Amino acid sequence: MLQVFAVMWPYNTSMTIPPPTLPPLVAIVGPTAVGKSSLALTLAQRFRGEIVNADSRQLYQHMDIGTAKPSADDRTHVAHHLYDVAPPQEPIGLARYLEMVRPVIADIQHRGGLPIVVGGSGQYVWALLEGWDAPAVPPDADLRARLECEADEHGPMHLYDRLRALDPNAAAMIDPRNVRRVIRALEVQGTTGQRFSEAKSKHSVPFRSLVLGVTTPTRQGLYACIDRRVDVMLEAGWLDEVKWLLHHNYTSTPVFQGSMGYPELLRVLTGDVDMDEAAENIKAAHHRLARHQYAWFRLRDPRIHWLTTDVGVTAQAERMVGDFLLQTRAFA
Repeated sequence: MLQVFAVMWPYNTSMTIPPPTLPPLVAIVGPTAVGKSSLALTLAQRFRGEIVNADSRQLYQHMDIGTAKPSADDRTHVAHHLYDVAPPQEPIGLARYLEMVRPVIADIQHRGGLPIVVGGSGQYVWALLEGWDAPAVPPDADLRARLECEADEHGPMHLYDRLRALDPNAAAMIDPRNVRRVIRALEVQGTTGQRFSEAKSKHSVPFRSLVLGVTTPTRQGLYACIDRRVDVMLEAGWLDEVKWLLHHNYTSTPVFQGSMGYPELLRVLTGDVDMDEAAENIKAAHHRLARHQYAWFRLRDPRIHWLTTDVGVTAQAERMVGDFLLQTRAFA
């Protein structure tokens, strides 16, 4: 059973908190399929907010259904930023994401709005909130090619096991099937001689943040939410989306291959598996993703104020955000 540790207002005063004169930022984090986007939309409408994407796959164009992007209708009601910013053949790493997101945050705050960062990509979220600077290591095409060949020949776990031996902390934060990120971690360590998990530096951030976590009371309840959402996405035409990507030659890109569910549905189109088997594989993959996300967003983390889906998430979140904004003296 998933244990939930309730964190009620007031917040943990042992944490280092920036001065309340800094402009506010709210982040909504947690595992996939718990309702982060819908909560962000409600809070944005209530507190003059604008939503900023922190989901690594929602950055890409043409991949809408399978990444569970906000609907076109939602985007007409509230400003959304950093969705559909690059085609699938142009991978966006952490350094580029930070280059894009920081000016967006500053612009929203300059206009008197509340940035609401939402997403389940833990590395992106914490890099923004804690002021990380991504390792300044340029890509090594030859090394990447060699490692990709190793992964093709021996399987992704071959590289992942190497990373786990060299840097267990980095390995714990990376999905073994995300070959691109495993290779990047090995690349940084091989170039600098420093562990990837220790290669980042930090600087002060120009905002004061409130991090809300959304979770379910039990792990099985979370899996049920995931399974229902996968069914909805399939009914909404996810297979047709993959067919379109295949027709436009996007299915061989690392972004497509590393995106949950897309390779499985491509195998349906090529006749390697039937839809029922693919759906079960996709659900199991999303269950693994959720477990991995809890490695980034831990239930005992004092930086995160957890809300469970059975106790009125919206009302609690509105109260917390309202009190937080009063403390910042920016929206009083």
